[in-house]
Amino acid sequence: MNSFVTIGQCAITLIDTLNERIGRGVSWLTLAIVLVTVAVVIFRYCFNLGSIAAQESISYMHALIFMLGAAYTLKHNAHVRVDIFHHRFSKTTQGWVDFLGTLLLLMPVCLFIIISSWGYVSDSWGIQESSRNSGGLPGVYLLKSTIIIMAGLLFLQGISLAIKSLFSALGITPNTES
Repeated sequence: MNSFVTIGQCAITLIDTLNERIGRGVSWLTLAIVLVTVAVVIFRYCFNLGSIAAQESISYMHALIFMLGAAYTLKHNAHVRVDIFHHRFSKTTQGWVDFLGTLLLLMPVCLFIIISSWGYVSDSWGIQESSRNSGGLPGVYLLKSTIIIMAGLLFLQGISLAIKSLFSALGITPNTES
């Protein structure tokens, strides 16, 4: 049991650290969105200059924030949750509900997203898809790849959540710092 706890703690620490760093890094894109939006407006209305690439970059950054920030949000238990019964349960029951929910709902959905989007992303990579707009950004295939990355990061965070929930259900208090 002791080695199970140690391995579990290592997995939790590695996964939580990865998603924490990605989430914090991606959060800086919100500032970039504001700055690029202000620049687009100033150039458009003060200098009569437009940039399709700059406008598309705002959408790209917005997508990256949500796609790469989803696992960070899960790590911090900040997703929308309808909590009618959960808060009334004991810590042990909450642990089992969260463990089973992660195993039976979150992880299969993540796998479904990866499997169902694989062809879509592969086709995009195959043609090196870029913007349909003249002067738009290249690399649409990179943006589409974040669908798979998002599901992968959520799956990893699901592993961390499942281990934490199982520890809670079994009354094990892991010594994690993240």
